[in-house]
Amino acid sequence: MSDRQQLNGIYAITDPQLLPDDTQLFMAVESALKAGLSCLQYRDKKADASKALRQARGLAELCGHYGCLLIINDDVLLAKASGADGIHLGQEDGVLLQARDYLGPDVLIGRTCHNSLQLAEEAKIQGADYLAFGRCYPSSTKPSAPATSLAIFTQAAHLGLPLVGIGGINSPARAAEVKAAGASMIAAVEGIFAQSNPQQAVHQYHQAIKDTLLNSLPTEVQHDSLSRTF
Repeated sequence: MSDRQQLNGIYAITDPQLLPDDTQLFMAVESALKAGLSCLQYRDKKADASKALRQARGLAELCGHYGCLLIINDDVLLAKASGADGIHLGQEDGVLLQARDYLGPDVLIGRTCHNSLQLAEEAKIQGADYLAFGRCYPSSTKPSAPATSLAIFTQAAHLGLPLVGIGGINSPARAAEVKAAGASMIAAVEGIFAQSNPQQAVHQYHQAIKDTLLNSLPTEVQHDSLSRTF
């Protein structure tokens, strides 16, 4: 699936407690988009159908303008009605195969795998396009989620799918650690949308990841990369 090529970078997730109305939601999301997001997940499990559709369609328009993939949390009906690029399913959010049948072959489907390689292998067999592992650190968003070792990204690399790190990645330093461990995408909620300037927050995530990856290269390659930059 061609959209899989975009599954690398920063994966922002909205939170209705942080962004309770349309104005706050769209302003914060556009700010973050200006710094470069690979994916935006719209997540509001308590919104009524009218509000959810209005917000999801607005986000679809914004994401389309900035070249970002819009992922809907859990709701296959909303994903289809809003024209989103994909859907994210937790372990309690429905059957992946049924979602694929309803949404068709071109919609991205992500699956929460917690800290389980077995769940990841099952999700791949069922046709998932990316796999999410976490929580990577203590998380106020999902405090009861099982803890996940960063080694899971190396262990899951053989599956050949984009891997998302999620849970408690609320600082650029943590984002860099998860990326260095082998994650394709870094998911963040508070680290982006609890900040006064989401654009700056996303930029800091990008910079921390870039610096960490650069420092992992051999010295001569680092010098070559820096000379190209300047």
